[in-house]
Amino acid sequence: MSRFTTILKCALCVALLLPILGRADDALVAGPLFSEFDLTLDIGHRTEAVGPLYYSQHADTVEQWALPPFYSWTHDASLELTEVDSLYPLFTYRRYGGEYRVQFFQLYSHAGGMTQEDKLRKRFTLFPFYFQQRSPEPDHNYTAMMPFYGHLQGRLFRDDIRFIMFPAYSVTHKKDVVTTNYFYPFVHKRHGDQLSGWQVWPIVGAEHKGVTYKTNTVDETEIIPGHEKLFVLWPFFFKDQLGLGTPKPEQHLAIIPFYSSMHTPVRDSVSYGWPFGFTSTDDREKKYIEHDLFWPLYVFAHGEGKTETRIWPFYSQAKNEFLESDFYMWPIYKYNRVHSDPLDRERTRILFFLYSDAREKNTQTKKELRRIAFWPFYTYYHDMTGNERFQALALLEPILPNSKSVLRDYSPLWALWRNEKNGKNGDTSQSLLWNLYQHQTTPEVKKTSLLFGLFQYQSSPAGHQLKLLYIPVGKKPAPEAAHKP
Repeated sequence: MSRFTTILKCALCVALLLPILGRADDALVAGPLFSEFDLTLDIGHRTEAVGPLYYSQHADTVEQWALPPFYSWTHDASLELTEVDSLYPLFTYRRYGGEYRVQFFQLYSHAGGMTQEDKLRKRFTLFPFYFQQRSPEPDHNYTAMMPFYGHLQGRLFRDDIRFIMFPAYSVTHKKDVVTTNYFYPFVHKRHGDQLSGWQVWPIVGAEHKGVTYKTNTVDETEIIPGHEKLFVLWPFFFKDQLGLGTPKPEQHLAIIPFYSSMHTPVRDSVSYGWPFGFTSTDDREKKYIEHDLFWPLYVFAHGEGKTETRIWPFYSQAKNEFLESDFYMWPIYKYNRVHSDPLDRERTRILFFLYSDAREKNTQTKKELRRIAFWPFYTYYHDMTGNERFQALALLEPILPNSKSVLRDYSPLWALWRNEKNGKNGDTSQSLLWNLYQHQTTPEVKKTSLLFGLFQYQSSPAGHQLKLLYIPVGKKPAPEAAHKP
């Protein structure tokens, strides 16, 4: 016990002495135990402690602190935005202005906010058993307890849902269409503006909609197309007429697996043995002809609007005016490109996420964004402003490259090496093993620290400074002397 007490006292003494001995230019340097430094990619300050287990930073209007991977808090005063993660994605909290949402593993969620009419609404969900919304407007209140009884609004891709002993009985509204379901999805009746339909799925079903009109936001009259639909023993037989009342109506007929066809004034497609037989398509609008065999295994197209040769999984090249898609020995090599000025985006992948190289260029400004990832070894990012960031290791970043939560909650844990460069002012920084080695440069100052800050070196136009064991070695030149020729 006495030996443990002695060690504990020594540790406390070191902790008390570090703020006194380790300061250089008001920054404590003792990484990875504790380190304070200026941000490279933003104007701000960052503190890291206990290796990857704690950090806090302030950049412009954004404040952040975290205990990876257990907790992180981020607040942007300019956007009135607050984000909290705990063991992401297990628990998250998001607030934007007056709107907020709390969720626990997508099973429990609580959300609220103001409507366009400045009315407060609150939602509570215990998915998939209980749904609730409360508002000062009684018409917008609902409660649903699955599967017994309930009423929902604006949920599950429907404007309104009412049910009793679901799936035995339910009624849904989507715009003007009302669907009454019995033992969903097998039996339903449907009606709306010039619309009526029914089905006993998969035996038989039919639906009719007449042509209707509406006035858009600029007081122009728009056509809402009509349609006729019929199926028998789905999916073996169906006959549809779509786009009625428009210049390009479509007629679909399918007798699966023997025959299927689609005809419009500008496109014809006929299949024998669909979906694995032979298909011939003549697209007169886009000006190409395509022949498929055992689609999507063998595809051959040629013409002004599209060229493609695919022999899956060995080889494929497809291209039109704006898109290009190639692969060789799928999924070993895959290439995609979108080029529609001012956007020029391309991506090369090997074995899905094993290696990825994505570029996005503005053809007018010539600015370029690039992201390279080699899972799980490293990730590299270069944005439109010229900022660069390299990290090794990268266990989740190549799979979820745009996730802010991964960057702030998990990246600090395994980022053994970080290298950043500011594209505007040329500032750079490097960190190895959570600041065991740390190096920062600006156009005027260079700083290096190593081994918990036991070695520190700084150079600037004012002179040089060396610290060993937190003790200055040599005399720092006066500012005047530092500029003498």
